[in-house]
Amino acid sequence: MTLNTPAGPHDAGGPADRSRAFSTGERAEYELLRRQASVRHRRARAAGSSVLLLLALLFAPVAVVATWVQDTVTDTDRYVATVAPLASEPAVQDALTDRLTDRVVAQVDVKAVTDSLADTLREAGVPPRIVDGAESLEAPLRDAVRSTTDRTVSAVVTSDVFRQAWEGANQRSHAAVVHMLTGEGRGALSTGEGAVQLDVGEVADQVQARLADAGFDKAAAAIPDSDRTLTLFESEQLGKAQDVMRLLDVVGVWLPVLTVVLAALAVWTAPAHRVMLMATAIGVGTTMTLLLVALAVIRRAYLDSVSPAALPPDAAAAVYDTFVRFLQDSTRTLLVVSVITALAAYLYGPGHAARAARGGAARAMAAAGRALHRSGVDTGSTGRLLAKHWTWATGTVIAAGALTLLLWNHPTVAAVALVLGITSATLMILAVLTAAAGPAPPSTHRTAP
Repeated sequence: MTLNTPAGPHDAGGPADRSRAFSTGERAEYELLRRQASVRHRRARAAGSSVLLLLALLFAPVAVVATWVQDTVTDTDRYVATVAPLASEPAVQDALTDRLTDRVVAQVDVKAVTDSLADTLREAGVPPRIVDGAESLEAPLRDAVRSTTDRTVSAVVTSDVFRQAWEGANQRSHAAVVHMLTGEGRGALSTGEGAVQLDVGEVADQVQARLADAGFDKAAAAIPDSDRTLTLFESEQLGKAQDVMRLLDVVGVWLPVLTVVLAALAVWTAPAHRVMLMATAIGVGTTMTLLLVALAVIRRAYLDSVSPAALPPDAAAAVYDTFVRFLQDSTRTLLVVSVITALAAYLYGPGHAARAARGGAARAMAAAGRALHRSGVDTGSTGRLLAKHWTWATGTVIAAGALTLLLWNHPTVAAVALVLGITSATLMILAVLTAAAGPAPPSTHRTAP
């Protein structure tokens, strides 16, 4: 006997009734609306991530330059490491030697010495031939003064004593770089009236002491107490450049962090994370290449702005290359990291070449693991545990390598190559250990009697 009970309020409109409420046409329209909403959502994510990526790429080169300025201004050791090589640059040493020698020789009145000698000989009744010979000593005497002064100045400029004194002076007067980049402060490097000048007063003092010790008291006293500077750069735009440097010094702390955050958000919000990671890496690599090109263009403009009379071209080139070498190193490092990141993102993708590369590497590691297993090395449960959690294991190793580079103080291309080599070797070792685990032992089940 069947009891027919009326439908309760909870029975009406249940899942079955709601599904039967849609007709075929309504169901198709519903699915179409869902697909359109999904497409709009993906487009919005793609547009947002593209905007974030564009901002990151615009900020990237500025962030690199700002970080370089900030390091140079705030870090005394970094500043000394920047300017110390100037004391050992042969081109700069030659320019300093020539400049100081010219000033000493210009202050020594050799003609007055020969004229006085000729007058003395003439009053003593010496034959005219000998008097004329004394007057002709002006050129040889001037050459002797120049030769002696040049040797003395060169010995001072190229000595270890001068290099140590140079580094010590810059260590004590770290504010010099502030004056150089912002026009504020004092130090061995200074700016004034549109010029960047190198203070050579300490060199002049040592030259004076050595000339006096050699018996050239008058030549030593002839070195002027003022105008002891060597012009390195002259430009009417120096004031504007210093304004830019002040701005970069202000934003140097937070702009790099903002750039990294924008790039990470661009990858995270993108519908295809791997593709956006490749685009970000390629974009950053492109901006770093453009920054290197810009530095080369600025170098050419700087060399053109320096008069050969003020500073020889080779010395001017040495000065520029010395000051920007850390900036160039950082730019090259980011370029290499970008290339590696883009390549790694591609190799993790579905491309034919990527699959072939991954397959070849997997087969090679598996063969090495099997050979290791046959030789008697069995990783057992450890290898099987690695195989079970392979994604987490590889992700941990890669994250550790990235964190090492992030925490590395001023990494170079060599540092990137070292970390990449260690990370790759670790991944290969893990793959071999996984393959050397051998088959799992068969499980035994007890049968109840």
